[in-house]
Amino acid sequence: MPEIKKIFLPFRKDLKMKARENRKNLNKPESRLWYEILSNKKLLGYRFLRQKPILNYILDFFCPKLKVGIEIDGESHDEHIEYDKKRTSNLNEIGIKLIRYSNAEVMCNLDGVYLDLEEKIKKREEELHE
Repeated sequence: MPEIKKIFLPFRKDLKMKARENRKNLNKPESRLWYEILSNKKLLGYRFLRQKPILNYILDFFCPKLKVGIEIDGESHDEHIEYDKKRTSNLNEIGIKLIRYSNAEVMCNLDGVYLDLEEKIKKREEELHE
């Protein structure tokens, strides 16, 4: 059987407790995406984690095998455009691909989000196997 290589992703230790609390208190769009698409390997058989601390951030969802993070952005993200750009850049530097959706997309067009995610996951598989 091939050896499974674990990759350690650095994170701030003080975020661990906050991430744990966040898992207990998902907002409606996060909860909907989790229970209808991401939990129990529903999306193409991949395992996703909720509220994963990485670097100085907590990602809404993270797939360790694909190194893909998913963020659900509420209205408050409109005021944090520069912060989000830096965050995305920092995560990209350690090999994590970040996918973003708005609260409205998840709540009003979940089928479209699913199809888009499926397409992006398949593209990510190709990137990782090149």
